[in-house]
Amino acid sequence: MNHFSDAELSAFFDEALSPARCAQLEHELRSNTQLRQRLIEVRGRESAGLHTLGAIWRRNRLSCPDRSELGQFVLGTLETEQRDYIQFHLQKIGCRYCQANLADMDPADKTPEQATTRRSRYFQTSAGYLNKD
Repeated sequence: MNHFSDAELSAFFDEALSPARCAQLEHELRSNTQLRQRLIEVRGRESAGLHTLGAIWRRNRLSCPDRSELGQFVLGTLETEQRDYIQFHLQKIGCRYCQANLADMDPADKTPEQATTRRSRYFQTSAGYLNKD
């Protein structure tokens, strides 16, 4: 049986739990009534406004780097300490928000064909909004 902390149960509700851990939790919830009860209790505490410092920290993502720092991380222009922290945050902590931000910064035009297809789609979706003057 896997042990899940209250923080992990809370992260499950916020869709901030890693995909692998989320799958483990969902599998365990199918057969573990005690775990389901704990999940209900955690949700109840949050709904009642009983928040821990850790929950507030996670919800407001106070340890997450901002997009400009992530951009500098991608470009390799950060100091070693800051780069190491972001790498730790992305890989060890597995912050899904920052991973999504990083994926969003990935160059959109990887191949000329993708760029042409994207431009064509933009044009098709905005054609009705163009002035006919």
